[in-house]
Amino acid sequence: MAELRGTTGLGEAPRNSWAEWDIKIREVVVLERRQLTPKMVRLTLGGPDMDGFESHIADEHCKLVFPDADTGETRAPVQDGARLAWPSPFPTCRDYTIRRYDAVAGEIDIDFVVHAGGVASEWAQSCEIGSTVWLAGPRPAMVVPPEFGFLVLLGDETALPAIGRWLSEMPADARGVVAVEIDGPAEEQELPVPAGVTLTWLHRDGAAPGSTTLLGDFASSIELPSDVHSYVWAGGEAISLKPVRQWARSTGHTKHQSDITGYWRRGVTQEELEKPSLLDRVVHRVEHTVAHLLGREH
Repeated sequence: MAELRGTTGLGEAPRNSWAEWDIKIREVVVLERRQLTPKMVRLTLGGPDMDGFESHIADEHCKLVFPDADTGETRAPVQDGARLAWPSPFPTCRDYTIRRYDAVAGEIDIDFVVHAGGVASEWAQSCEIGSTVWLAGPRPAMVVPPEFGFLVLLGDETALPAIGRWLSEMPADARGVVAVEIDGPAEEQELPVPAGVTLTWLHRDGAAPGSTTLLGDFASSIELPSDVHSYVWAGGEAISLKPVRQWARSTGHTKHQSDITGYWRRGVTQEELEKPSLLDRVVHRVEHTVAHLLGREH
């Protein structure tokens, strides 16, 4: 039985849970492009293949599949039951958060951090309206139950789409603390913030992304409430999040009361980060074989 620090008397802390849903592949159409800030571009995607799209949580991710640099061919995965069968070698992909989902219009928004040399960044700035791209997902993810009465959301600009959606979907009586590390004032966005939530912009002021201690320093200054259980969510550069994880653990937030994810790592290419592990491929093959032997659809 676990209690968070400072919440004695509240009983056992709630737990997050892993939720499974089918992963789909679809070809979507670029409908609109907007420059949100000097370093953030938003694309609206839609089209007839959006029929049946399901959106579940604020920080859900999809993969965008891009053409191979050498051949110009897009090698999208194929549907394999509730999962996807990916070609080998693995195609050029990038993970992105669904910033907004409009079920009536059949549209989603995806925000891109603009930076030199990025496959997705360059595509987002140059793709033609009306062109298409393959979208895989959303993939299974962690669900946070409403029993957590206080949310701590921390991240750099790569986590801003998830944080922005989380804020836009919070109830009016939500409570929490939010902090986002960005380059400077020009990268701040207008976000809906409930009265019980504070939003702080942490400016790097010229320092390189992923090189500061801003998020860790901010986390150590947070005063958590004693009348409700709190949940910690953080995303951004992997090394810079280590102090955040240490703070979360020191305040009693186990992996069941937190979700701290390195979206990227300084000095490591996205190809290395996004490529599925050998374990992922083995698990998929075992699932496929078992389903076949049992006569199930797969």
